[in-house]
Amino acid sequence: MNVSTLDTRSYAPPASASAAPKQITMSPYYGTPDFSGLSGNTAPARTIDLVSVADILRNAFVYPPHSIFEDVKLVTFGFSPSQDMLVAPEFHFKFRDSGKRGETEESQDWVGTYHRLLVEAVAESTRQSKHPWLLQSGGKDSTTLAIAVADARPDATCITYLGGREEDEVDSATFVAKTLGLRHETLTCDPGRAYDRYLAVADRMPLLTADFALLSYVDLATEIIGRGGDGVIDGLGADSYFGTPMSRQQRMLARLARRMRLPINLAEMPFVERNFELCFLLGTLQMESIERVFPGSRFTDAEVDELFGRPMSQESYKRLDVFREEIATAASQDEWRDISTSIAGSAGAFAKGLYTCSALGMHAAYPFCDVRFREWVYREVPPHQMIDPESRVNKVLVRSHIATRFPELPYVRKKGSFRFDLRGLASSRFDTVHDFAVQARDVLPGAVTWLERNRHRLGNKYHASKFYLLAVVLPWIQLHRSDATPP
Repeated sequence: MNVSTLDTRSYAPPASASAAPKQITMSPYYGTPDFSGLSGNTAPARTIDLVSVADILRNAFVYPPHSIFEDVKLVTFGFSPSQDMLVAPEFHFKFRDSGKRGETEESQDWVGTYHRLLVEAVAESTRQSKHPWLLQSGGKDSTTLAIAVADARPDATCITYLGGREEDEVDSATFVAKTLGLRHETLTCDPGRAYDRYLAVADRMPLLTADFALLSYVDLATEIIGRGGDGVIDGLGADSYFGTPMSRQQRMLARLARRMRLPINLAEMPFVERNFELCFLLGTLQMESIERVFPGSRFTDAEVDELFGRPMSQESYKRLDVFREEIATAASQDEWRDISTSIAGSAGAFAKGLYTCSALGMHAAYPFCDVRFREWVYREVPPHQMIDPESRVNKVLVRSHIATRFPELPYVRKKGSFRFDLRGLASSRFDTVHDFAVQARDVLPGAVTWLERNRHRLGNKYHASKFYLLAVVLPWIQLHRSDATPP
């Protein structure tokens, strides 16, 4: 794609159209969001929120209830749809440990009830899809979901994304699908192809997130459309109510996150610049402990201010205030992490699928968000069926469900993921992203300088992660601006 010839004005909404403020209920826990009127040539002009751009550069998503547009607010899970998100929104995590019921009658068939409700959740959530595809990532959730899909939607196709050399779940995923009688396909990550597919749909994406699996999702969804699919079955949503124990490494990283202001070029020094672990540690020292829970390496506050050419990071950091009171009431470190993780889950993990499917006209199904299923797990399932009190293994009931059909599988012990080749993206599409940085100089005047200064460092995943954020943000800004010329 020749970005230098891209006429961004042709993608801009007409200046005569007036945009009214908009509040969107955006969470699969609440239902299907309505993004109408946010993209396309007939959409009214809206102003991009620069603090939201800083959010993405710092954390890979926009802090809810904000969005990438100044006049569009989002009701994500934890906020109330009855509230006005412009007027003192209140955040309350829905799956607190104190709300769970205690030990219940052991004579119940927990696995049988779990399976029945999950099958019903799959059937209901995919009702609008004629040809759904299951995103079989290689984790516990996608495996237990495949068992339910085989009963509820045996016409579904499974697809596994091979994103990196460290992944080995394809053979296991294929075995699972074939044993269940489901068709299975594999897509190997090609970062250049994935990025080109993102550029092809970015103008139709209603809002913006830069989740580190966004480009993988766009790549997969575009492939599914090309192979005759019309919807995806996504295994997100169960972690919030099953709970995720905080590991020793996560506790250590939370303690190391001190929000220190270190010299801006520390991670660019010789003997440091190519060492991912050391760079990651330096990045962690400059983060807030809550923000260290969010996945991936991102720009430090000093770097964000350099990219904007003026202080902006503090305005983004202030957006944490709406969550602090709720997080402070956490009864344990596990709950503290669950609450913190839910912020990124709503605005990043879910958003990548919702925005991608909206852009491609696909249906997104999230069976684990089904109200009957999730409330049964949260309210009825005894704690030891969720997290083993001795081994601290999580999702005990999920593992028991899988064990009814399969022996122990490698990716049940160690979760796989839709990893993306960050370094390959930087290697194959540097010039394209650089061109977008030149076009967006009025928004991020320091982006060109950062790219040119760090080009030789992008073989380090730490620096390549930051390149990824710019690669996602810069073209979206250019394609959605009401005026491509500097204000």
